[in-house]
Amino acid sequence: MSLNGWADRTYDSVFGPIRRNRLGVSRWRSIVPGTCVIGLQWGDEAKGKLVDLLTSRFEIVVRYQGGANAGHTVVVGDKTYKLHHIPSGILTPGVMNVVTPGVVINPPTLLKEIDSLAAQGIDVGSNLMLSDRAHVVFPWHIAEDKVMDQATGGESIGTTLRGIGPCYRDKVGRAHAIRLGDMFRPDFRTRVEHIARAKNRLLTGIGSQSEALDAAAIVAEYTAYGERLARYVTDTTHFLLDAVEAGKRLLFEGAQGSLLDIDHGTFPYVTSSNASGVGVSGGSGVPGRWINKVIGVAKAYSTRVGGGPFPTELDNDIGQKIRDLGREYGTTTGRPRRCGWFDAVAVRYTARLSGIDCISLMMMDVLSQLSEVRICVAYELDGRRTDRFPSHVDDLRRCQPVYETMPGWQADVTKVRRIEDLPVGARRYLDRVTQLVGKPVEIVSVGPDRAQTMFAGSMQQG
Repeated sequence: MSLNGWADRTYDSVFGPIRRNRLGVSRWRSIVPGTCVIGLQWGDEAKGKLVDLLTSRFEIVVRYQGGANAGHTVVVGDKTYKLHHIPSGILTPGVMNVVTPGVVINPPTLLKEIDSLAAQGIDVGSNLMLSDRAHVVFPWHIAEDKVMDQATGGESIGTTLRGIGPCYRDKVGRAHAIRLGDMFRPDFRTRVEHIARAKNRLLTGIGSQSEALDAAAIVAEYTAYGERLARYVTDTTHFLLDAVEAGKRLLFEGAQGSLLDIDHGTFPYVTSSNASGVGVSGGSGVPGRWINKVIGVAKAYSTRVGGGPFPTELDNDIGQKIRDLGREYGTTTGRPRRCGWFDAVAVRYTARLSGIDCISLMMMDVLSQLSEVRICVAYELDGRRTDRFPSHVDDLRRCQPVYETMPGWQADVTKVRRIEDLPVGARRYLDRVTQLVGKPVEIVSVGPDRAQTMFAGSMQQG
């Protein structure tokens, strides 16, 4: 898709001035306006809300990893939008939304999402692009996910049973992988028939009790999906490379959270892609030189879904109170999330891993009803104090949190619109998070609505 027709927007003070070349025809900028929003915990940090809020400053929003296991909830006035595949920028008119090769796509889920947005008055048309290189989730992936989850036993790794992991596994394995662009090739039927035969043998061998895969039915079903999706499918890699060279402003939207990164997270209780900042270039195809700002998003407390160690977990009345106040139930699965105090050791690690410039601290209103709040400032591991996040889950499981207790502010902050107007206790909490993580808190959220977000420092809105 050509970039012609995309109007230049006034460059605000956050991202710097326009700089033209000596011929006056190029739109290179002195600072390349690529910004990325990264989750710093185990996901569910309210990244979607922040992306939606920032989108008006950008021309293109990019989703670069994960699949339908992501759940981004955005509240605008009296309407709530739940997004899984489509970037949160879809709610802002005039912005292009791009799903890149690093994402695995489940066509029926994506189409259901498009239809749901249309029913809510949100147009999804020329403002959405899907990479022809993105891999596709098929019925055999979901069947594998279910049978393998049953076969593992013990502590669940937290899969959403949507076929995401098996799809990524086939992507790496290559022989049984189908990309979105392949659905429009003459040999699509033949490939599905070949893979279905192999998958039937595999599923039988690992004890699946489900019905055999019907290749003809799958071809018919996915051909129909392809007919509806064809208008969106293109080479997004070339589009984005053209865009950054033309000086377009890109906002990259991460899915899941950095502690779920396949390589750098709490393996094996992780997702199947690079959910930290290290995955942006690999998933999108845009080199890191074009990204000049990274915003790390974290809740004012901690949550996670599924199994795995969670040093600050509160399996008590306080944890349940935080869960209820924060409505901590999964957007994608509806599962109750495990809740605990803010873990500065973990967030400092992911802040460094993702190379963040500042912190967006969300859900501050949830802590407002507590008489005191705690922050984990270090771990005690086998009798020794450490501020390093362990690389092995068995070590993390043995870590005991070292807490610092602060008085709560016990005041309604949902109507506060400037950070300096927050209660003294809340501001001290923000200052302590800044000190412990080593990066400034420049965005604060006190509720689900767009208006309940405040900016400071370099993120101050003009």
